[in-house]
Amino acid sequence: MKVLVDTCIWSQSLRRNIDKNNPVVNELIELIKEVRVQMIGPIRQELLSGIRSTTQYENLKNHLSVFLDLMITTQDYEKAAEYYNLARKDGIQGSNADFLICSISNRYNMPIFTDDKDFELFKNILPIELYQIRKISE
Repeated sequence: MKVLVDTCIWSQSLRRNIDKNNPVVNELIELIKEVRVQMIGPIRQELLSGIRSTTQYENLKNHLSVFLDLMITTQDYEKAAEYYNLARKDGIQGSNADFLICSISNRYNMPIFTDDKDFELFKNILPIELYQIRKISE
């Protein structure tokens, strides 16, 4: 099954000083090896935004180019707005990007790999699944 990887997971994996014992980073590496990682344009944009060095920007853009963007439709944006309104009625706040991720995840029936705690709240009211890091058998 493919997995939609959130910006916060990518960010941990793209740091200069990567913690080789970080289970999040190791899981993303495994998902990449298994060709299970999915990307969307808004996450790509977040990852590429704010990079001061043109060289670093180009390098990251090239590395990310192997991950094709899932198609986002008008219906995805409309469903994201519906999710936003539903969450707001329950007193739950989130960003437009977060609800778009939820919408796309639902349409493609794909879990979201994130450590953003807001998604724990979202999953209680929205039809989404969160990806769980696999346990390493010893």
